[in-house]
Amino acid sequence: MDTLISENGVFLPIPPLHAVRLHYLLGVILLLTSMVAHTVFPTNPITHPTPTLLMIWAFEGPGLMILFANFQQDKEQCSYFRAVVRGYVGLVVGAIVNALGAIILGAPVGFEYFTKTLNWSLLMSSFTFVPATCAFGSAWTHWRRVFASTKAFSFIDYMIRLPAYGAVIGAWLGACAMPLDWGRPWQEWPVCVSYGAMAGYLLGLIASSVCIIFHDRRQQHLKGE
Repeated sequence: MDTLISENGVFLPIPPLHAVRLHYLLGVILLLTSMVAHTVFPTNPITHPTPTLLMIWAFEGPGLMILFANFQQDKEQCSYFRAVVRGYVGLVVGAIVNALGAIILGAPVGFEYFTKTLNWSLLMSSFTFVPATCAFGSAWTHWRRVFASTKAFSFIDYMIRLPAYGAVIGAWLGACAMPLDWGRPWQEWPVCVSYGAMAGYLLGLIASSVCIIFHDRRQQHLKGE
């Protein structure tokens, strides 16, 4: 079992199988929401990017808040409800940061792109900001440890860092296809970056689960010695 010492010195246990099940549930929510949007309504990021992205983040974002609010690292000062509220604050702040970052890197600007960029930014914020905000709030020490350190000190580090990195890297790789002179509908903003972000996020969930299992077995092996 993994433990993490919070700022108030409390040990917070996270069973490895619980962490892996959480990843599995988040992946299922993302895939099912995408399938429902495609088969029931029928929409997809290529033909109807705005309603599709809205539907996906509207389910994935709150799901992340509900689940990661259980891992708040300041339980004595922060209740479960407050951790969920922090997640909504992180969703908004993260959307602003992601939107500005995308625009700086070349995303199209204009009224016709506003709702597309808004919903893509909220999706990216769900993947990147929401889990860390629910767990850590504004504690810069934890944020720096998770996102700036190359070493993971606990399962929660893997659970937040790798899916977030996967979403960002996936979106960046997806954006590489936009300037190509192919004239395909999926090259329009924000289709390919959305597919890339979701694919990268899912791969990040898998990578995080593998790292957690490997880390747990390594700990058990060291204890056995």
